[in-house]
Amino acid sequence: MIQVNQKGGQLICTLEGVLNASTPVDLPADDLSAQKIQLVGQDIESWNTDFVVTLYYALRFVPRENITYSHLPPGMEQLLRLAFQVPYKEEGVSPKKWPFLERLGELGIRFCRSVKKGGLFLRECLFSWGRQLRGKAVYRGKDFWAILGDCGPNSVFIVSLISFMVGLILAFVGAIQLKIFGAQIYVASLVTIGMTRIMGAIMTGVIMAGRTGASYAATIGTMQVNEELDALQTMGISRTDFLVLPRMNALLLSMPILILLADFMGILGGCFVCVLFWDIPLSEYIKYTVNSFNMTNFLVGVLHGLIFGLIIALCGCYFGVTCGRNADSVGAATTNAVVYAIVWMIVMTGLLTVACAQLGI
Repeated sequence: MIQVNQKGGQLICTLEGVLNASTPVDLPADDLSAQKIQLVGQDIESWNTDFVVTLYYALRFVPRENITYSHLPPGMEQLLRLAFQVPYKEEGVSPKKWPFLERLGELGIRFCRSVKKGGLFLRECLFSWGRQLRGKAVYRGKDFWAILGDCGPNSVFIVSLISFMVGLILAFVGAIQLKIFGAQIYVASLVTIGMTRIMGAIMTGVIMAGRTGASYAATIGTMQVNEELDALQTMGISRTDFLVLPRMNALLLSMPILILLADFMGILGGCFVCVLFWDIPLSEYIKYTVNSFNMTNFLVGVLHGLIFGLIIALCGCYFGVTCGRNADSVGAATTNAVVYAIVWMIVMTGLLTVACAQLGI
């Protein structure tokens, strides 16, 4: 039990007997945060941590310098001192609201800092490419081949499956509309032009952003947490050369091949729909596909893929290198790498579309 007495402006709480979770802690209803409290142990038969927790919540608003201890069991006193080391924080406290102009200024400052960090990272990547052209870039060949294998051959199945389904969907949607005019034979042309010019590149880019870009960010972010990036810097090895450059090269090499595969699988998906569901002869589908294939459209798609590969590699590596030093930061870096890569791919698609329209391509 607890006996509470007021003596000389000090609240004396005498603890005695059996102390457990069922022991009532009856303290005055007055504000205790400004009072000095002394906890005194007297004939304590037994106690447990449940009582310590109950006592802590009763005194949680009292500053630790206002609490003194006398004749308490050593374990209880140590637990109470440890509990009061960090001041109690109430949950649900609303954050401080800043004025609009201060929030706007803070947002502008953060934006400028992000642009500066991104510009410095791009400059480092350009310098790494320059060192590579001069044969002075420092990275291991086996790392490059391992990364190329991961973002190339290991991505073939998922790229093929998604591209096949996209071609299938394009054929279904197009055939439903063209059938109204009795022109469903032109579904082959629709699928061929759509896949080779833009859809193959976009779907490959989205897949690689979710698969490879996230992998880059998670891998390099984990190295940041384990202080491996600091170790590279200590040894005088450029982290851009050693980590970023092989990943950019691997994606730039693999994206055109994956886009070629995506185009073929998309056209194959359209063929599957036309032959099996719309009773279009296979020979006619092949004839219209060949007639609709245009090398300019194909090269435009490859150009999109190269730019997408560069964007994915830069976003993944940037958020990995700038990652914090805890597990939450690695998760945030992985998410940001995928989101920013997809956003920038859509932006670049719009810009390239406008440029191609202006050039008549």
